[in-house]
Amino acid sequence: MSTVLITGASRGIGAQCALLFAQKGYDVAVNYNHSAEQADALVQELCSCGVRAIAVQADVSDSMQVSKMFQTVKAELGEVEILVNNAGVARVGLLTDMTDDEWDKLISTDLSAIFYTCRAALPDMIRAHRGVIVNIASMWGEVGASCEAAYSAAKAGVIGLTKALAKEVGPSGIRVNAVSPGVVMTDMMQGFSDEDIAALKEETPLNVLGTPEDIAEAVLFLACDKARFITGQVLSVNGGMVI
Repeated sequence: MSTVLITGASRGIGAQCALLFAQKGYDVAVNYNHSAEQADALVQELCSCGVRAIAVQADVSDSMQVSKMFQTVKAELGEVEILVNNAGVARVGLLTDMTDDEWDKLISTDLSAIFYTCRAALPDMIRAHRGVIVNIASMWGEVGASCEAAYSAAKAGVIGLTKALAKEVGPSGIRVNAVSPGVVMTDMMQGFSDEDIAALKEETPLNVLGTPEDIAEAVLFLACDKARFITGQVLSVNGGMVI
């Protein structure tokens, strides 16, 4: 069975992706940066599905750590055939209040990290003439969000990278797509009040907010053979907020 590596997989969307892939029989590498306890607990749950799973610590904004992560995964689970780039951070605030360090951290985590992981994954995929990459973007990368200029810029970059890389590696039998979530109830929503949540629901045509399961199901679809003729696409999962 194929090996899938999911970045930022210790909780939220990444953890749900890991569970779905394990339930379908995939071996799973759970990348985390700080949440070792959560990652280890998730690995135990994944192994109960009858698959192999490991937790791999790496700050994906650091290219050297990414290289070591891929070496570890290959040694323990084999070559990565499916890469899910989920790790990311967000920041809400005026662009004029943003420091150089804050900008660099966000761009390196949300955009540069995807360059590092794709670069590390592609040689084996190209050699095998197969592979799938699914990048987690955002609806704000499609249309932009006030007070989230840096985040919007990074996610727009993810979308551009996805489309360009799909053309570049398509002849090698590799598919590259993105899932673009809307408002999803994850840790990133902790700073929002009940009133904020209610207002966001009202802005969503379906009148509900997304769950990690909603996004994970879209990722799984794009990774499986049912999507064999889909590449370079952005699948928007946002309840109709952005059309």
